Amino acid sequence: MPPLRSWFSIPRGSHFSLANIPFGIVSTASNKSQRVAVAIGDHALDLEAFAANNGFSALSTIQPHQAVFSEPSLNAFAALGRPIHSVVRKYIQSVFAENTDFPNVLKNNSALQTQALLPLKEVQCHLPFKIGDYTDFFVGMNHAYNCGVMFRGPANALNPNYKHLPVGYHSRASSVVPSGTPIRRPHGQFLPNPSSEEKAPVYAPINRLDYELELGAFVCMPNKMGEPVHIGEAEDNLFGLVMLNDWSVRDVQSWEYIPLGPFNAKNFGTSISTWVVLMDALEPFKVKGIENDKEVLPYLKQKGDKTVYDIQLKVDLETNSGNSSTVANSNGRHLLWSFPQCLAHHTSTGCNLQTGDLLGSGTISGTAPEEHGCLLERTEGGKKSIKIGNEERVFLKDGDEVTFTGVCGTDEEALVGFGTVTGRIEPALNLGC
Repeated sequence: MPPLRSWFSIPRGSHFSLANIPFGIVSTASNKSQRVAVAIGDHALDLEAFAANNGFSALSTIQPHQAVFSEPSLNAFAALGRPIHSVVRKYIQSVFAENTDFPNVLKNNSALQTQALLPLKEVQCHLPFKIGDYTDFFVGMNHAYNCGVMFRGPANALNPNYKHLPVGYHSRASSVVPSGTPIRRPHGQFLPNPSSEEKAPVYAPINRLDYELELGAFVCMPNKMGEPVHIGEAEDNLFGLVMLNDWSVRDVQSWEYIPLGPFNAKNFGTSISTWVVLMDALEPFKVKGIENDKEVLPYLKQKGDKTVYDIQLKVDLETNSGNSSTVANSNGRHLLWSFPQCLAHHTSTGCNLQTGDLLGSGTISGTAPEEHGCLLERTEGGKKSIKIGNEERVFLKDGDEVTFTGVCGTDEEALVGFGTVTGRIEPALNLGC
């Protein structure tokens, strides 16, 4: 299928081609109010200004709901449901199309272009949703296996339940932050010498700080408490995806995780990309995930075999002294369970998800070392260092900056991408203890 062409100049190689139209929340120096926008090339279309100037005059479906574009989060727009998201995206695509049927809306309206088309370099992007709850899953099977081998050996690497249900845990919504927010090295309780027979912990700045390469999905449609979401309807309850960095403290994690799993090792910061790629935009990139050799219970059986996405994922690490290197290349296809399956399982007890809830995939790793999505795997539990220029890293040091990039497609005129999610490590506070 040939790429959609636009009268508007979209740089080749842009993640925000006309095939994408991701949604986010922006503000500017001249207008500090946070409002809804879409990314198009190296610009953002301010949907508040667009709506106020009759930009949606030819789309009757959204006209009663245009106030959602003045909201400081995507929650109100997302709650309108996937059919509305779809028609709004298609309408915006048609407004920007080379042979648009609506030339007077924007193409021939220079005043509105000046007011509503904002250079991305001049906008500040914010957290796209007001997040009530955040659940992180563990459905990247290669990562689960690699970590299991480190702690339990190959024979017991995957727990008996792993291929029967999407394993997850409730994480902390309050510390989810947008790309670019610094991450402070936390203090924690851990064993300074795990091999010692004396298990005496300390409370100090942690040593083994790690990133985790993940995707995140936002819920759009809530379900009533006590009413599970059927697997056939689960995808319609999802708004779109972002990239997600689940920052992790491995020395704290290894000390605290038995018997109840991750807690302080994961609650101090989670970074997400700021543009949310709609499910419709990702539809052409559906692929098979990792094959499950177990019989799946009926409530988790998803129609079709293409349930995850061919998203090319990359991790770049820039050290505190300026050396930089790509330390991982992975792909969104390396998942055993899909986001609709995660949502169906999450609600299977009648748990009521809300608009804006965030679901993380867990670390996405391939099988080769250069495809591993965290330093714990890449360094084999801290036993081997990796080269960053003329430096070596086992875990992250203060001043290091980690950047994830994610994109679908190979046609430079029709890429569907997420941009980046970046975080720099700040030194721990001096707590005097």
